[in-house]
Amino acid sequence: MRAVVLALTLAFVAGQQINLVPEFAPDKTYVYKYEALLLGGLPQEGLARAGIKVSSKVLLSAMTENTFLMKLMDPLLHEYAGIWPKDPFVPATKLTAALAGQLQIPIKFQYTNGVVGKVFAPAGVSPTVLNLHRGILNILQLNLKKTQNIYELQEAGAQGVCKTQYVISEDLKANQIIVTKSKDLSHCQERIIKDHGLAYTEKCVECTKRVKSLIETATYNYIMKPAAAGVLITEATVEEVHQFSPLNEIHGAAQMEAKQTLAFVEIEKTPVVPVKADYLARGSLQYEFATEILQMPIQLIKISDAPAQIVEVLKHMVINNVGMVHDDAPLKFVQLVQLLRAATLENIEAIWAQFKNEPVYRRWMLDALPAVGTPLIVKLIKEKFLAGELTLPEFIQTLVVALQMVTADLETIQLTASLVLHEKISTIPALREVVMLGYGSMIAKHCVAVPTCPAELLRPIHEIAAEAIAKNNIPEITLALKVLGNAGHPASLKPIMKLLPVLKTAAAAIPLRVQVDAILALRNIAKKEPQLVQPVALQLVLDRVLHPEVRMVACIVLFETKPSVALMSSLAGALKTETNMQVASFAYSHIKSLTRITAPDMAAVAGAAHVAIKLLSPKLDRLSFRFSRALKIDIYHTPLMVGAVGSAFMINDAATILPRAVVAKARAYLAGAAADVLEIGVRTEGIQEALLKSPAADQSVDRITKIKRTLRALINWKALPTSQPLASAYIKLFGQEVAFARIDRTIIEQAMTIAKGPKPREMLKVALKALQEGIALQRAKPLLVAEVRRILPTALGVPMELSMYSAAVGAASINVQATITPPLPEEIETMTLEQLKKTDVQLQAEARPSLAVQKFAVMGVNTALIQAAVMAKGEIRIIAPGKVAVKADILKGNYKVEALPVELPEHVAAVSFETLAVARNIEDPTAERMVPLVPELSLQNPQTHIGGLSSEILGTETSAEAPLRVPAPIRKTLCLAVPYIEIKGCIEVHSHNAAFIKNTPLFYIIGQHSARAALARAEGPAVERLELEVQIGPRAAERLLKQISLIDEETPEGKAFLLKLREILENEQKTVHISSESRSSSSSHIISSSSSSMSSSHVIETANRMDLFKKFHKDKYMVHHGASKAVSSGSAASSFENIQKQAKYLGNTLLPVVAIIARAVRVDHKLLGYQLAAFFDKPAARVQLIVSSIAENDNWKLCADGVLLSKHKVTTKLAWGAECQQYAVITKAEAGILGEFPAVRLELELERLPVIVTTYAKKLAKHIPIAALRTGFRLERTTNSEKEIELTVALPTKRSLNVIVRVPEMTLSRMAIPLPVTVPINPDGTLSIHIDQDILFRIQNNIYDYTTAQCSMMQDTITTFNNRRYKSEMPISCYQVLAQDCTTELKFAVLLKKDEESEKKHLSVKLADINVDLYALGENAKVKINEMEVPISSLPYQHPSGSIQIREKADGLSLYAPSHGLQEVYFANDLWKIQVADWMKGQTCGLCGKADGEIRQEYTTPSGYLTKSSINFAHSWVLPAESCRDASQCRMKLESVKLEKQVILNGQESKCYSVEPVLRCLPGCAPIRTTPVTIGYHCLSTDSNLNMFDGIYEKSVDLRETTYAHVACRCSEQCA
Repeated sequence: MRAVVLALTLAFVAGQQINLVPEFAPDKTYVYKYEALLLGGLPQEGLARAGIKVSSKVLLSAMTENTFLMKLMDPLLHEYAGIWPKDPFVPATKLTAALAGQLQIPIKFQYTNGVVGKVFAPAGVSPTVLNLHRGILNILQLNLKKTQNIYELQEAGAQGVCKTQYVISEDLKANQIIVTKSKDLSHCQERIIKDHGLAYTEKCVECTKRVKSLIETATYNYIMKPAAAGVLITEATVEEVHQFSPLNEIHGAAQMEAKQTLAFVEIEKTPVVPVKADYLARGSLQYEFATEILQMPIQLIKISDAPAQIVEVLKHMVINNVGMVHDDAPLKFVQLVQLLRAATLENIEAIWAQFKNEPVYRRWMLDALPAVGTPLIVKLIKEKFLAGELTLPEFIQTLVVALQMVTADLETIQLTASLVLHEKISTIPALREVVMLGYGSMIAKHCVAVPTCPAELLRPIHEIAAEAIAKNNIPEITLALKVLGNAGHPASLKPIMKLLPVLKTAAAAIPLRVQVDAILALRNIAKKEPQLVQPVALQLVLDRVLHPEVRMVACIVLFETKPSVALMSSLAGALKTETNMQVASFAYSHIKSLTRITAPDMAAVAGAAHVAIKLLSPKLDRLSFRFSRALKIDIYHTPLMVGAVGSAFMINDAATILPRAVVAKARAYLAGAAADVLEIGVRTEGIQEALLKSPAADQSVDRITKIKRTLRALINWKALPTSQPLASAYIKLFGQEVAFARIDRTIIEQAMTIAKGPKPREMLKVALKALQEGIALQRAKPLLVAEVRRILPTALGVPMELSMYSAAVGAASINVQATITPPLPEEIETMTLEQLKKTDVQLQAEARPSLAVQKFAVMGVNTALIQAAVMAKGEIRIIAPGKVAVKADILKGNYKVEALPVELPEHVAAVSFETLAVARNIEDPTAERMVPLVPELSLQNPQTHIGGLSSEILGTETSAEAPLRVPAPIRKTLCLAVPYIEIKGCIEVHSHNAAFIKNTPLFYIIGQHSARAALARAEGPAVERLELEVQIGPRAAERLLKQISLIDEETPEGKAFLLKLREILENEQKTVHISSESRSSSSSHIISSSSSSMSSSHVIETANRMDLFKKFHKDKYMVHHGASKAVSSGSAASSFENIQKQAKYLGNTLLPVVAIIARAVRVDHKLLGYQLAAFFDKPAARVQLIVSSIAENDNWKLCADGVLLSKHKVTTKLAWGAECQQYAVITKAEAGILGEFPAVRLELELERLPVIVTTYAKKLAKHIPIAALRTGFRLERTTNSEKEIELTVALPTKRSLNVIVRVPEMTLSRMAIPLPVTVPINPDGTLSIHIDQDILFRIQNNIYDYTTAQCSMMQDTITTFNNRRYKSEMPISCYQVLAQDCTTELKFAVLLKKDEESEKKHLSVKLADINVDLYALGENAKVKINEMEVPISSLPYQHPSGSIQIREKADGLSLYAPSHGLQEVYFANDLWKIQVADWMKGQTCGLCGKADGEIRQEYTTPSGYLTKSSINFAHSWVLPAESCRDASQCRMKLESVKLEKQVILNGQESKCYSVEPVLRCLPGCAPIRTTPVTIGYHCLSTDSNLNMFDGIYEKSVDLRETTYAHVACRCSEQCA
């Protein structure tokens, strides 16, 4: 019974439940009043806004059960641009009348259960008008549930499918149902939006987690009453807000605010009748884009006759930009681009045919066409090139820009693909590269717009890559990789993997540079699919078999995938045991630089880097800059959402002075978006080698055969790959490679051939002829720098746009005229130096460059019919005219440059910025309204919101006060007249902003700001010209315009002058002292407290004892600090003063060697300017410079006097002021000893300084302690001289510095500062540069001496190229390879042998077609060439090719062969030294190592095995004999030896053999000297039948034991 009652109750309740479906009865017409408003601007009242308003009656009538008609009655459009809310809306009467016919056409729509379905309308209804209807239908979209009152769903609407929340409540008293619907437009499953120009930017999700730049939300409120079959919507209101700020919304933001009201009026019985036309399906409720993308928001153009309008604008641009750019040129250029977008292909072709033969019009057209960015333009450019109407440079220029600007749809991609495969284009390599790179960029842009872009688009490139790999076509492979890198499609990972040495595939045989390009091609893929790229990159980084450069480039890619903490820790663990120092240094520096990154999208990586860096040794941070490094510097300001990151990667291999590769990249962050703005990469592999090594060395097959025969005894020797001479560079913009270049040997040879040929002479002849005839050029260049747009629909069905435009036009007129006397001969190459000296050259040039830049930022409504938006407009205009004349009389040594007067514009530079509210419509363009966003008002309404608070909220007291006064605009003019040249410069500044409303950056920006700079002639005599004249030689004195004389202090006149000057200086010092006392007393407590805190932790109050500086004096040392300092310094000063007293002014006895006069030539012929006279007294080693004013009553002078007192000391005095007596500084520089090390000391004695200098010096001194601590200096508080600064620099080694700086009150020091280069200084303080008759040769080799890698041996200790020392007991009578070219080219080999009888060392050098033996005979070094002794008296010896020299040097002999890779081989009785050429670093092998800086891999044997024993390493490079009767007299061989003792390994008795060869005597010979060596053994069970000697040197090491190597043997006569 109870169950029956419950069922009846539920049935009754269900019967009473209201049907929430909106009801529109079939026989009724529902009349609603509709009003919609869309306003843009800042929300604060009193500022300008712009927008539109739509009002109308809406009639709704049912046709069938699910099909309805909607008609607008009495529609009216309004536009608004004024001060809100004071100014009224203005009816757009003409526009309403023009659209009335379309607006009043009824439309059909499907409507089922509150959901709008398909929409139908006649073809005569434009998409813009139909979107207005969709705005009304969007209100009717209701997904109401009967069982839930609060719920969320993804709801379809006019703006897409977005997250929507419903709240349903019932008011029983009013018998109403209230529905609230909220939409979060920032979280949409499918958002209707169109972006232009943002394809290369990345969305920085992390940047917008805390602060957002764009917030979009909408709220719908419905009041419904129950009806017979559902509910009646009695009132619906919509409020939608789009808030945008490029900085941060908390600092204020611009808003687009939409409001809709749909209010029920009545029910009519007259049905809505459809028009007599076919109703076509026009989509759904979702917004339909019309012609918005073709309409630029910065101007509204009514296009009635596009071709005629294009011609009109084009003529305006040409006529008004001749010689100087017009003010409106950028805006007109943008207008031209917009008109071209609206034109058909036939229209553009007709205009091209009209102007293609007129050069100026042709250039403007070619600059404008690429900016149009439509597929039609790409097609046009292609057709015109194939028809021969475009030159190759014109085609490349237009195509590069067009491919970057064009919309990337399937049509454009297919068009570009046809260009790639076209026969004519494929025959021009540079052009094909441009097209291919553009094709990759096109696919990248398309995949941004269509995330599901098919991999089929890349099939042509994949096929090209596969064919190139099959044919081993390296340039083609490189190009294909760069295209795949631009595209960044995950489907390209497999083809790229084929070129990576991941699985030891055939890619290992591919050149290194191709492997690097393949890795770099993964970077754009890594941004999309980091999880796919991470394992590949990590495997490459950890594979120690690979080339270090490959691993370091893979490291760059790995960190761009944003690795996790686990992955980063794994990498750090692997780096702990890394043997390659280049890789370790690069990875460590990269990880460390990531710890400092503050950009939000790299926060997780920075955290992981902090963990990883703690696992690594800090010693890696102390590696010098010759090791590879990565550096990242960034700044990110979260409140403003602005940031930038700079990255630099330097990849070294110690092979050259220059890095092997350098990559620099700049990344920018703005408004929640990020972009890799610019990247430049350069590789210099092998280019130095190509320029310096001997070409003949590569062609000598006989030489290679001989050296190979010598080295064949090396066990398992593996040659290094030959470095292919190559330099390459690339440039990327926004992550897309736009250009790259390669330089190989062929290009170098072609360039050298051209340089030596007749073409350069012909070009020089043509250029000189043109100069003499006169050159007149007028050029203008426009550029659409940026066009970034985001278009999205609003609730009204009207599109809203956020856009930024930037356009620039530059123009210049240049006139150059040259006069050469006497005229140059026809054959310029026959001209001699004597003829050139007698030539008088006069050159006059005038240039008038100008630039105009306009930038626009727009937020508002933009359609082809109406625009209503707030706009920020910036303009820059620069005009810089100039006219110069140059004269050169080579015979007389006279050179003159004159700046001639030019006609100046009103303003040479002008910058302006203003924010406006703009409203205009296409039907009434003359009614356009532009209102400043911040009006210039004297009074502000007290009820106006201030800082977001109204006067009512602030209280009665505030409102009772006087009205808030708005600050008046800032208007300032600053003028400065330049003396002598009579020119006045003025800067006018005007600024008016809204900071009085809110003190935030945005409100400081909005308003009106301008600055203008003007140059004009000042009052006074006119200046004819400015002159700079240089006279060299004996005629210098004749050119001086004013006689120079220095006052003598000993004369009565001199004493009186000095007395007067002293009084002036004392008065000046007193004034400064009084003012400084008043300032210091107020801040003394601050200084004392800060200094005490500083000294407590970092500053050492008690100075530690430092080594004393001893200066050189007649080959003896004199103590610097102590009692003798005053005497020594006094004597030095007196010697300098004595020299000055003997001849204070050298001009009394000598003529100046150089005179320089800078002056202004005025119409009144008054002398104004300065002159410099330089004197050189060679016997006294003295130089004097006198700068003096040439004005009649001006006695200002600057005197610089320098004397070389000895080869260890230089003293200079700089004095200036009246007669050089007002201020003075004395400088002393001397060489000496600091402790045990050579040193240089620089002293500054501050005799008299200007007050301004001492004032700022004291301020600067306060910052010295902090700066010193940050730079690693130790600071000590000491009592130093108040008028002396001393700098002492010592060199403990030739590659490090000790620095001590003494300033008043403190001493700073830092020890062992590493140097990038070696300093050539001897222990006695002199430079180790020997000057003799062959000075150029000596200087060159001394430079090489301190930059090249050096290997040497003293007694039994060898110092390798990498500066690693080890002891080696040399085997008797056996050659060892000291150093050789380890590539297949075998350019040289240097062998070392220890003589059996004398045990002296013997060097054998094999290169070119000669063998050179260097050996000791008694105490003297001797030389044999091809077994023939060369007497010392006949040296220097020079090879017929000129590439090899042998000279005496010090106590020995030196061989020089830099073009063969040997910079120098020095041999003396007790030592030898080898230096390889810089470009050979990393390509050598032998006892001296590889010269690659990898000290952890120093002991590498000929087979490539890395041994731990220095003895075994040295023995591996022995050239063993085949038998004891060998002519080499070597009695030893290298062999694997068996371990003699019994071994139990893994529980089994084992036999073990060495995996490293050991030096042993030949059969029949017995050892007479041995040395212990620890080597690795491989073991097998004693029961094993395997031959242990098969591949023993490639087996793994099971244990390490010590055995004995033989180093001297004695053989019996019966030996084999």
